[in-house]
Amino acid sequence: MDKRWSIKLCQLLLSQACNKRRKIFYSYFNLYIFSNNGFFENVYSVVRKIPYGKVSTYGAIANFLGSGKSARAVGWAMNSSHKFKDIPAHRVVNRNGLLTGKHHFGGTNLMKQLLENEGIIIKNDKIVDFNRYFWEPKLNIK
Repeated sequence: MDKRWSIKLCQLLLSQACNKRRKIFYSYFNLYIFSNNGFFENVYSVVRKIPYGKVSTYGAIANFLGSGKSARAVGWAMNSSHKFKDIPAHRVVNRNGLLTGKHHFGGTNLMKQLLENEGIIIKNDKIVDFNRYFWEPKLNIK
């Protein structure tokens, strides 16, 4: 990790703590912890295995990794994954099949377009017949 980035993050954490913005402070603190303990890499490893034409959820990935209450951290990992070209982040959606991460993609409808190109039907930013396309890591990764 870049030392300057670490210093800036620590300064931000301290300023947030001093301003009593606990929720923001803990969000940045958790992001720092998760991104530096290998959790993000574990998430990326699972996401790379999601087959073409299938989707998984933040929660299913977190459960597979043994961190059932860390769906939000999986979302953080997905948000940070765009610097890697081999991670199909568009295949990770929320538990209802909503494209909640779509605003992290370059174009307005890029996530939707990528999924539709794989044969997945989307209506109102939600996967139609979600169970048909759902890929469960616990059942598919040994």
